[in-house]
Amino acid sequence: MAPELQQDGETLPQNNNTYASDHEALHKTKVTVVGSGNWGSVAAKLIASNTLRLSSFHDEVRMWVFEETLPSGEKLTDAINRNNENVKYLPGIKLGKNVVADPDLENAVNGANMLVFVTPHQFMEGICKRLVGKIKGDVEAISLIKGMEVKMEGPCMISTLISEQLGINCCVLMGANIANEIALEKFSEATVGYRENRAIAEKWVHLFSTPYFIVTPVQDVEGVELCGTLKNVVAIAAGFVDGLEMGNNTKAAIMRIGLREMKAFSKMLFSSVKDSTFFESCGVADLITTCLGGRNRKVAEAFARSGGKRSFDELEAEMLQGQKLQGVSTAKEVYEVLSHRGWLEFFPLFATVHEICIGSLPPSAIVEHSERKPEL
Repeated sequence: MAPELQQDGETLPQNNNTYASDHEALHKTKVTVVGSGNWGSVAAKLIASNTLRLSSFHDEVRMWVFEETLPSGEKLTDAINRNNENVKYLPGIKLGKNVVADPDLENAVNGANMLVFVTPHQFMEGICKRLVGKIKGDVEAISLIKGMEVKMEGPCMISTLISEQLGINCCVLMGANIANEIALEKFSEATVGYRENRAIAEKWVHLFSTPYFIVTPVQDVEGVELCGTLKNVVAIAAGFVDGLEMGNNTKAAIMRIGLREMKAFSKMLFSSVKDSTFFESCGVADLITTCLGGRNRKVAEAFARSGGKRSFDELEAEMLQGQKLQGVSTAKEVYEVLSHRGWLEFFPLFATVHEICIGSLPPSAIVEHSERKPEL
């Protein structure tokens, strides 16, 4: 029998359906995407299509936007909400009417049960500091961020940074995911890395999966995340090869050497990393697509064509319309780890990429120095 309510001295039966719907609404999962660049906007599009379909999620997907003023004078957030489209970073693609852009970080994450982090990795420490004490309850996070923080005590993966600073579990999602192709709903795959809770991994899989975006869970957070991080360094090397017109054989050789160094570096940092992870979408597939078509390859090609005379900062500003390169900063971070641990001789490709990026070596050194084959 339905509970009864008192009103003006009369006993009124409570509507069971109203009670049930209110109770259900309270327990629906709310999702916020922290980041709104090219990949962040695509992630919001994928998620928004599923929150409408899955009854366990609130329809609305909040997307935190680092506020900018467009050439028209309009705020980027207002433009996204008015057009249902990120006119700067993903023009021509509708995100879904249930995506709501919000320039206030604390407000965007308020009440969210699942947080999707997708910003340039160099901004994440500052974002986490702003969110300390603001994340309450049973919250799960996932990082789509490629990169690492290098501290005095050693390298810190972004998922670890999120977990330690915010006190929440953090999975990762990486894969052969050129954002513009997924936005056009071309078939792609991705890998979710998780630690222990398979059920949480499956929930992330359901949130991201569509008929054109197939997601597979793997119990190897560090392996999945390092694949997504290190492939950008190899893509810089591939761009040098393209810029110098060295050909496909040379590029294939650089990719093979790069994959070998990715695997060795990952396993030397974390013994738990699985060999099989490198055969998932996050591994060899992501390496291939990034070396063929990613922004790191594209800008590195232009750098090599200039003979190293134009800086990466200049080329990034000219070619990427506000998007950020990850490979150059990651190469620097990897170099710092290798140097600190005395591992430079074991990773000639990684070391050479950084030395070319800072002007210590010419772009042509990518084949001269990467040919060294020390015993690992």
